[in-house]
Amino acid sequence: MTFTTWITFVIAACIIAVSPGSGAVLSMSHGLSYGVKRTTATIFGLQLGLLLVLAIAGAGVGSLLIASEFAFSVVKTVGALYLIWLGFSQWRAKVAAGEGVHATHQALPAFRKRVMIGFLTNSTNPKGIIFMVAVLPQFINQHAPLLPQLAILAATMCVIDLVVMHSYAFLASSMQRFFRQQSAIKMQNRVFGGLLMFIGGALFFVKRGAAQA
Repeated sequence: MTFTTWITFVIAACIIAVSPGSGAVLSMSHGLSYGVKRTTATIFGLQLGLLLVLAIAGAGVGSLLIASEFAFSVVKTVGALYLIWLGFSQWRAKVAAGEGVHATHQALPAFRKRVMIGFLTNSTNPKGIIFMVAVLPQFINQHAPLLPQLAILAATMCVIDLVVMHSYAFLASSMQRFFRQQSAIKMQNRVFGGLLMFIGGALFFVKRGAAQA
C-alpha cells in the first residue's frame, strides 16, 4: 500500500466517520446522558462492530451477503429491528429523580451492556457492510498480501472513528447542564430514541442495487 493510497483512505474514512448515522446518534445520546468518560465503553463497542464489518467486507463475505437476496434481507431486517428496539427502549426509559432538580438522573447501564449496545449498533448495520464492500477494494493492492493491508485500513478507520465519536460525545456532554430537569431528560430520550427508530426504519428501504451500482 502506497502512502498516497493510505492518505486517500484517511480522507474517505474521515468523511464516513463524520457522516451522521446510528453510531453518531448513539455517541451523542450516551454522551449527553452519562458523560464522555462513561460513553467510552459504548464507543469501544462501536469499534468492535466496525472491525467485524471490515473483516466481513475484507473476507468477501459482504459480497456474498449482497449477492444473496435472502441473506441481505435477513441482515437488513435484524439491523433495522435492533435500532428500532434500541430507540423505543430509550424513548420509554424511566428517569429517576432524587431530592431537588439537580438530582435528576438516568440509570447507568453496566459496562458490558454499553459495549454490547455499541457493538450491535455497528455490526448489524447493513449500510456499513454495503459501503465497505464498495470502498475497501479501491484501496487494496491485489498483488500484495491481504492481511497486512486490512490491518492498516482497520487500524486507521478505528482511530479516526474513535476521535470522531468521542468528539460527538463531548459536544453532547457539554449540554448536560441544560438537561437537569426530569422533563428535559424525557425530551432528550424521545429525541434520540426517535432518531434511532427513524434510522432503523430507513434501513428497511436499503436496496442491494445501491451496493451493486
